[in-house]
Amino acid sequence: SLVELKSETDFSAKAADFVELTQRLADAVLADGEGAIDALKDDIDSLKIAKRENIEVGKVVRFEAADGNVLDAYVHIQDGRGTNAVLLEVAGADMETAHEIALHIAAAAPRYVSPDEIDEDEVAAERSVFEQKAAEEGKPENVRERIVEGQLAKWRKEIALLDQPHVNADKHEGKTIEQLRE
Repeated sequence: SLVELKSETDFSAKAADFVELTQRLADAVLADGEGAIDALKDDIDSLKIAKRENIEVGKVVRFEAADGNVLDAYVHIQDGRGTNAVLLEVAGADMETAHEIALHIAAAAPRYVSPDEIDEDEVAAERSVFEQKAAEEGKPENVRERIVEGQLAKWRKEIALLDQPHVNADKHEGKTIEQLRE
């Protein structure tokens, strides 16, 4: 399960009572589904009063893996609190690989799973930027298209998960996420 509990200040988000309530909310969602949050509304209201600030529930999700798939969760902790979280379902991978992919997603923040999912309008906009840059740099007309195609390929790898090299290149020898899954 994944529960986002929002506060106005880092001070509140780091406090033991805030962290404890967030965990209880996540445990309730895991046990009984997204609607379980409603049973803890009084606890949320009490925390609002105690902290004297607006505290509200954001995203609430409960996942169940399909048969044969693996679920993994990763919460990036910075300055004593979670700053982003990944909940991932992977087909055809073990728990260790799923965890490595979740770590990568938290660090690299891919916008798409694969390059073929990238919206054509977005590709066209990037192409236009790269074409303009090549022209401004005075690149010869006969090589501009190859330059633009090379820059587009690099850009696709930056935003599409499966083509990204794992952020821990030393540990994974520069393998892409797709290669890790194999």
